[in-house]
Amino acid sequence: MAQLIPNGIPHGMRNPRAFFSTLFMALLSSTAIAAMPPPEVNAALKEAGIPARSVAIIVQGVDAEQPLISANAKQAMNPASAMKLVTTYAALELLGPAYTWRTEALSETAAVGGRLDGDLYLRGSGDPRLALEQFWLLLRQLRARGIGEIGGDLLLDRSAFALPPHDPAEFDNEPLRPYNAGPDALLVNLKSLRLTLQPDPGRKTVTVISETPSEGLRIANRLTLTNDACGDWREKLKPTVNSDTIELNGSLAAACGEKALNLSPWPADAQVERMFRSLWRELGGTLRGQVRDGKTPVGAQVIAAQDSPALGEVVREINKYSNNVMARQLFLTLAAERPATPEAAHRRIRAWLEEKKLKLPELVLDNGSGLSRSERISAEGLSQLLLAAWQSPVMPELMSSLPLAGVDGTLKKRLGDSSASGRAHLKTGYLEGVRAIAGYVLDTSGKRWVVVCLINDPRAKLGKPAMDALLRWVADR
Repeated sequence: MAQLIPNGIPHGMRNPRAFFSTLFMALLSSTAIAAMPPPEVNAALKEAGIPARSVAIIVQGVDAEQPLISANAKQAMNPASAMKLVTTYAALELLGPAYTWRTEALSETAAVGGRLDGDLYLRGSGDPRLALEQFWLLLRQLRARGIGEIGGDLLLDRSAFALPPHDPAEFDNEPLRPYNAGPDALLVNLKSLRLTLQPDPGRKTVTVISETPSEGLRIANRLTLTNDACGDWREKLKPTVNSDTIELNGSLAAACGEKALNLSPWPADAQVERMFRSLWRELGGTLRGQVRDGKTPVGAQVIAAQDSPALGEVVREINKYSNNVMARQLFLTLAAERPATPEAAHRRIRAWLEEKKLKLPELVLDNGSGLSRSERISAEGLSQLLLAAWQSPVMPELMSSLPLAGVDGTLKKRLGDSSASGRAHLKTGYLEGVRAIAGYVLDTSGKRWVVVCLINDPRAKLGKPAMDALLRWVADR
């Protein structure tokens, strides 16, 4: 038996915190479930002013039948972007990692002497990854097939999705933020454009470079250069849009260095038209007609087509960088019928969960991205999902899509100085009043754990130290 010194701590253990942490782990080893999180997690929550009722935690070995820690586990909570785990895991199983989307250019008439006398149709299938480069390749195919002049109109076919009107300001009154762009069957370059901001201390100015081709774009640069600390530089910028002009007001600190500013300034038709006209002209082509919405006629023939990267790659981009727009595109792709609707996507995911015998009665689906005030799931529900994924043939694709602590994605600058670095594959989530982590942690003994922590509280933004303490504790076991 260990010899005790007068305060009750075994002789030789002069660090009380280490003693109680060791004692806590010993107690856990003798019981199936511990209701309370580790002491260091409770201490961090207390310091942040976050009550225990606002926090749900599950820690369970991937091969265990019962959790090691379970606190408020059945409580329905907003998971923020951790909801992407539901969407991406369902997609990998239902569609397969090799699934691709196709965007097509079609016409009812054949080109003669480099001229297409009729209309040209661009038909989308909901590709989340039709970036600038892929769009250029599609247009390059048209030129390679001898089409230089389009005598009719360019019609944009979005009929693969049937969606209600989208208000980009509805979520947080930030309509120019790219993450607020709505889903679109013909989504081009995430409906955004990129501006590069270059501080010039010598001239005491900020240079603005438009990186994305956009016909007729004008930039009114009214930015001032400061000597402040960089800090949250994006909040110091006040962009506005007036017709074809983007006006940039506010300031940028010289200490920030070069920064990329992504904006979603135009309605979908205008954004595609500006990019098409600019790229088509660079390729030596001309468009005589207008750009408008339109459904492809039944008899139209495919002239050129561009396939997306495989779903396994798309899922990696969605989860590593928590891309909300791409997640919403993927969510709608899950609908079993066309045109796809959010309701049809809901039904297919619920049917998939029933087939897998995963009971998540608290689950509330909205758009599948987590950028929602209404989506709900419990810590237990997310842990069930992750445990099922561990046994799934698509486990390698799902796990490799998750940010790796201290290495990449949304965890690149987190936990790099801990034993969790390089060992924790976790989806993060953050909204006003919400923080979340969910994924897998490999401890130093080689055992892998499912870890879920959800915080729904007005002070949730202060919950990061508590989450990191939990991850360190699991990794150090």
